Amino acid sequence: MQAGCHRKWAAGIDGNRNDGAAAIVLSGGYEDDEDLGDEILYTGAGGNDPNTGKQIEDQSWENPGNAGLRLSMNQGLPVRVFRGYTHKSKFSPQSGYVYAGLYSVVDAWQETGKSGFKICRFRLLYIGQNEERKTPESIELDYSNRDKERKGTVILRIVRDTKIAHDIKELYDYKCQVCQFTIITKSGKYAEGAHIRPLGKPHDGDDNPNNVLCLCPNHHVMFDKGLFSIQDNLKLIGNVSGELFVHHKHKLNTLNLQYHRKINGYN
Repeated sequence: MQAGCHRKWAAGIDGNRNDGAAAIVLSGGYEDDEDLGDEILYTGAGGNDPNTGKQIEDQSWENPGNAGLRLSMNQGLPVRVFRGYTHKSKFSPQSGYVYAGLYSVVDAWQETGKSGFKICRFRLLYIGQNEERKTPESIELDYSNRDKERKGTVILRIVRDTKIAHDIKELYDYKCQVCQFTIITKSGKYAEGAHIRPLGKPHDGDDNPNNVLCLCPNHHVMFDKGLFSIQDNLKLIGNVSGELFVHHKHKLNTLNLQYHRKINGYN
């Protein structure tokens, strides 16, 4: 606070739902935090006992700090990260606080924490310019069930195996399973393959047809952001009503549907 880098006294998140999150501090206050250096699995604010670090009640997306981090994720706003001496990590200082650099919030979900209460989790990746550290483009996602392929473009990035998504889109003739709309471009029909249970850690979803939907861009973003989810009977819940259309040759894994509902607060 004295340096003007973090403006919330005794709070881990400097942010709100209108402006996003400017900074976070890792100070050992939450037992579910995981600090991997260039990757951080950060526990949101609220519901913990400040003396023990254990959760004593559920966290909520309505918390201003949690809402701020979600806005930063949605708008691609960088977040300053600090580590304090009470944070148990090999990256923490022996005393005081240290600036860890700029990070990007790339994922947000809910899960049950170690103490049995719902917590808001955020995945942050380092995006600073220090050449001794990895850049976001060099941090590989872990596709545990399929091979990875690297290709060089302007930057080095992970290229997903798109054959499964392509086959699903072909099955639906590029028609969104939610709105039944097909986008016609100058180069042909367009739709997107959406994974129900996200790929990569910490979700570890499988790149399998039973985990892929054919969606238009709008409903893909809405689904990924948790604005709606799908019940086991294929009824849509949340900000979208109706029923998911499923081709008789397309078998969905209901465990993935249950996982999507759980991390987005529908259970």
